[in-house]
Amino acid sequence: MTGRRVFEGEGLTPLAGAGPIHRYRPDAGIAVEAVEADDPAAERERFQAARDAALADLEALESRTADATGDAEADVFRTHRAFLTDPTLEGAVFDGIDEGRTAQAAVDEAFDAVIAAFEANDGRVAERSDDLRDLRERLLADLTDTASDLSSVPSGAVVVTSELRPSDIGALDADDVAGLVSARGSPTSHAAILARATEIPAVVGVDISLDDLGGGTRALVDGTTGRFVVAPSDAEVASAGSDAAADAGAVVDAPVETADGVSVAVTANASTPAAAARATEHGADGIGLCRTEFCFAGRDAPPTEAEQYETYRATLDAAPSSRVVVRTLDVGGDKAVPGLGGGGAPTLDGGESAAGPLGRRGIRRSLADHAGAFETQLRALLRASADCDGLCVMFPMVSTVDEFRTARERLRGVAADLDADGVAHGDPDVGAMVETPAATLLADELAAEADFLGIGTNDLTQYVMAAGRDCEAVADLHDGRQPAVLRAIATVARSARGRDCRLEVCGELAADTALTPFLAGLGVDELSVSPVSVPPVKAAVRAVDTNDTTVEELLGAPTRSAVEDLLSE
Repeated sequence: MTGRRVFEGEGLTPLAGAGPIHRYRPDAGIAVEAVEADDPAAERERFQAARDAALADLEALESRTADATGDAEADVFRTHRAFLTDPTLEGAVFDGIDEGRTAQAAVDEAFDAVIAAFEANDGRVAERSDDLRDLRERLLADLTDTASDLSSVPSGAVVVTSELRPSDIGALDADDVAGLVSARGSPTSHAAILARATEIPAVVGVDISLDDLGGGTRALVDGTTGRFVVAPSDAEVASAGSDAAADAGAVVDAPVETADGVSVAVTANASTPAAAARATEHGADGIGLCRTEFCFAGRDAPPTEAEQYETYRATLDAAPSSRVVVRTLDVGGDKAVPGLGGGGAPTLDGGESAAGPLGRRGIRRSLADHAGAFETQLRALLRASADCDGLCVMFPMVSTVDEFRTARERLRGVAADLDADGVAHGDPDVGAMVETPAATLLADELAAEADFLGIGTNDLTQYVMAAGRDCEAVADLHDGRQPAVLRAIATVARSARGRDCRLEVCGELAADTALTPFLAGLGVDELSVSPVSVPPVKAAVRAVDTNDTTVEELLGAPTRSAVEDLLSE
């Protein structure tokens, strides 16, 4: 099919790019033809060699991603490595080999069985089946000597695929790709988060067949509008590029106010010195969410106090302003951190972490299981804040007022110990993340206790809607524009209003410029977004008149379609 065609999807980044189409099929050419083998020992060696190569590749992807974008984005590769070394999976492969199968046939069968078992579950355990497919194809490509289509992506191409995987993003050179388009996917998937963090123009959820596209045909990817245009005109490409450049270049250096003079800070999510430096380049007013899991990545034991102190100081020094909100360690459930034992990626035999996001994670785990590591982290943070009045400490996954009080008292106790030792430290503001329905219902009490509250919209949406963040089947429910989610946010905002309690919003919803009037109208003090989203969100804040918003209409909307209608007016 030829001629200009326009497809609608969901944009991931306020960027546009154009180039020749490169069709990418993740499993293209992989065929398990040789099924039977005569030498089990040789097949075991072949499997182990493929696994070792995959582990080395994943470790390199993890390191590269953590350095470039932060630990949260690199976490998926740690999960993949944990799966590859799981004894249950390894045992299933070896059993197949011992029964006379080739290494590739044994891998194919073992992974199929585990994927089916994961898909029989609910929530994020089921969602991990996509990670397992990614790993299976990586191993099979090695065992069948099949080269990936990504190895031949021409410079400046638009990569179009049926499904974008995290390892695909990690393998691409972001500076050498004009754009990404995927038929499947959601803005909160692992791959989408990576694409956004690497600042590649990208659109997902496009209803398209790769067979209907001609390789080499010029195409336009507009991450602002969510459009994918095949055979665009020169004027169309120039217009999209200039619009994206205008969005990216507007309102960079100074804090902004709404049209009626209400200040709203636009800060960045940044967890490494490199990410903090990028936030500065994009004009962020500070760091609204600094995740600390990256300090613990790729280690057999937790980092020492001195190591953490140096890391936090380096991030603070690279930050665009003195206000930096640091979230204490959020592990457990499906989040893996080596050296702390328990939790982490879901185990294949249904271990403790099969509880997923409903298990012991965040502040629950810090207080109950890792008290020593928690206090070490608090010591490092307090010391790092000695000459940085703007450093703030935020506790994740708070569900009760007692959890917040206990964590705050632990911080005060550590400060007292530092005083006794004659060690200089700061006195940071202390806040709670609002990510659970419980925290929204307790927002009055939390706002009375905390210096600030941070609404994490990705997890809040997941819990309010009972819809996994990466589950394709419930993607329409995992949407921050759902009225129930908007009402939960409004509940927290009304609790913080009139108190000496700052309110920030982070997550995908904070970067949704269609909702900027809603959030500003609620009185949100700060929006924390990915660095690339800072300029367009600042521009959106400037265009808001808080006396003329759709807050009440949105809260009264009975359905998501009604919300969409209001936002499209």
